[in-house]
Amino acid sequence: MKKDRVVNLVLAIIGIFFVGTGVAFNAAASLGNDPIGIMYDGIRNVANLSPEQLGFATNIVNISLVMLVLTQDRHYISIGTFIYIVPYGVIVDMGRKIYYALFKVQTLPTQIFGAVMGCLFLYLGVALYIVADIGLDPFTGIVMVLKDKSKKDFKIVKICFDVMCVLIGFALGGKLGVITIITAVTAGPVIQIFANCIRAQLNRL
Repeated sequence: MKKDRVVNLVLAIIGIFFVGTGVAFNAAASLGNDPIGIMYDGIRNVANLSPEQLGFATNIVNISLVMLVLTQDRHYISIGTFIYIVPYGVIVDMGRKIYYALFKVQTLPTQIFGAVMGCLFLYLGVALYIVADIGLDPFTGIVMVLKDKSKKDFKIVKICFDVMCVLIGFALGGKLGVITIITAVTAGPVIQIFANCIRAQLNRL
């Protein structure tokens, strides 16, 4: 049991690293953000923060969401939530530096390649965090609260919430683009495939 907890914790930390790096890559590629990333970018813009301070903006959003969830249904907040938010902003800032170290010159081909990497990092990271099963990230916590209050199916609430994030993020000045559409269409199925593959590998081990 103790060994399983250690494995899950390691998976979650690796997952958070990939999620933060994926968000940073998508933002740096300038081809649009995923639904959550566009919310971060919008808050960054409203707070008059530079693109280099995207990590700080993610901290503002995540901490605010955690406080909101705590006032509505605190049982959705666990140790996994804090493991997610504490290093997240630092990882996003580090991911941005990694992007510009790899792609020193911004051309359309490098932007496309960087955005593809960003999406794959994001999907893999979310899949790892799901498989780790140590708690909910702030955005999923909000979705669960809305699901409980609306009595609607999770998938419906999730889709509506993602659309709301895109609209609010765009209204606040977040970068909307082709990646926003691609992630909205492909995220669910690809994350599910990754999660199933990771579980299968863990079962073999």
